[in-house]
Amino acid sequence: MSHTPTHSTPETTDAAGRTGLVEVDTLAGRVRGRWRPTVRSAGDATGGHGAERSAAFLGIPFAEAPVGGLRFAAPVPKAPWAGVLDALEFAPTAQRGDPGVTLIPEPSVPGDATLNVNVFTPSPETPADGTGLPVLVWIHGGGYFAGSPASPWYDGRNFNRDGIVTVTISYRLGFDGFGWISDAPSNRGVRDWLLALEWVQQNISAFGGDPSQVTIAGQSAGGGAVLTLLGMEAAQHLFHRVYALSGALGDVTPERSESFGRALAAAAGVEPTRAGLSSLAESRVLELQKQATDLSGPDALASILEDGLPLGPSIDGELILRATAASLAAGVGADKPLVLGATDDEFTMAFADVEKKLRWIPKSLVLKKLGMPKDRLKAYLAANPEVAAKGTARIAGRFLTDRMFRVTNLDVVEARGNAATWLYRFSWPSGRFGFAEHCLDVPFFFDCLDGPAMEPLAGPNPPQALADELHAAVVAFIGSGDPGWPTAHGASPTAKVWNTPSSIEAGAYDSVLPIR
Repeated sequence: MSHTPTHSTPETTDAAGRTGLVEVDTLAGRVRGRWRPTVRSAGDATGGHGAERSAAFLGIPFAEAPVGGLRFAAPVPKAPWAGVLDALEFAPTAQRGDPGVTLIPEPSVPGDATLNVNVFTPSPETPADGTGLPVLVWIHGGGYFAGSPASPWYDGRNFNRDGIVTVTISYRLGFDGFGWISDAPSNRGVRDWLLALEWVQQNISAFGGDPSQVTIAGQSAGGGAVLTLLGMEAAQHLFHRVYALSGALGDVTPERSESFGRALAAAAGVEPTRAGLSSLAESRVLELQKQATDLSGPDALASILEDGLPLGPSIDGELILRATAASLAAGVGADKPLVLGATDDEFTMAFADVEKKLRWIPKSLVLKKLGMPKDRLKAYLAANPEVAAKGTARIAGRFLTDRMFRVTNLDVVEARGNAATWLYRFSWPSGRFGFAEHCLDVPFFFDCLDGPAMEPLAGPNPPQALADELHAAVVAFIGSGDPGWPTAHGASPTAKVWNTPSSIEAGAYDSVLPIR
């Protein structure tokens, strides 16, 4: 799918003499963005002739700042403003401080107004014929406690080149977004997603987008977020297609959510109420949250595999009525086309520092420590001979990947039955690590291999041809609801395997079946 806009808002110059600017009216007020060129604007990814420039509107608030009386409250839509709001720089992020070295560059921006959207469009005006461009809404990952929509990798310029308006959204993280509080609304981060998607429905036509063609997508926690939304009755009117990369579902039980909330409040010496927790500085809550979610120690990984993440979307009986797979099996979201998949070795890097030590430890011992059932060990090793031959660290990383991501993918395929579902594996081995690690598929999805901090993740020469191929399939799905390979059904589904070369393989997830 390739769509070249036939009209475009001209550049403006403001009173300060700034050029290359463009303005759009939202329901809350007028915003000012900036034009930039797209990359490889001849339309290489789709074979068409795409838009040569993209307008970026950064940090548009969709809700009031969640501070003061609005802390731990449901998000409140942003009140209208007078004049023109500069949307030229990224707004504050819910992620605080320096995140350190991360697989995806996701900077933190200080400030209170953390609930905002970034809009990237090739045609920032309401379409004259009433038909806008398809829309991609991206929800960032980060384990529901970290991550940022301000990543340069999430810039939508190359989706704009291919005729797709792109929106990245922010949401409250960690305890502020997902922690249980006795008298506070549940799932506040989920409510932020919903309000951001409402904003898209109400405003995206002014940026050239079609509110009836919205695809939601995300990676890791963001992939879990879009699967959660797919299974949520209250969200069905807000989107039309779903693309989940390495989806890490929350589905936190009400008991675990309440237990975690009470324990954090007790550690702080306050009541588990809005008043009690609001008496704590944000920095103190973050400190307590970090202590309570510490993943160090020999049993930490096994605990996460068994119990899941302690902070994330919880089954509250209000927004999220049941576990996501159960909702999908009940038919929720069955009318929405879905693409989902994972990289082959998402968390093999978790064992990088101990790879040499693990070389001398039997594979069976490590796998049992991670929760491998004894009666499935031989079958699993037999189903993964090439990985097992590379050593204990590699098979442990593959098992971790399978338990956390690939079993979930098969569960979703099965739950959706005959609904339109496509499965993939991203198998291209990073030139840096020698395997397809967590986050590696994201720059291929966005077609941003020329972006910053690429070599630490992908190595010195990631294959642009693979990015062209994968990104084109994403563009096709966003535009038509079909990525271009057979749908996935049954216990041994067909999947697209992204590699050099790529392939379509029946039973591409069969190596997972012994532990499912």
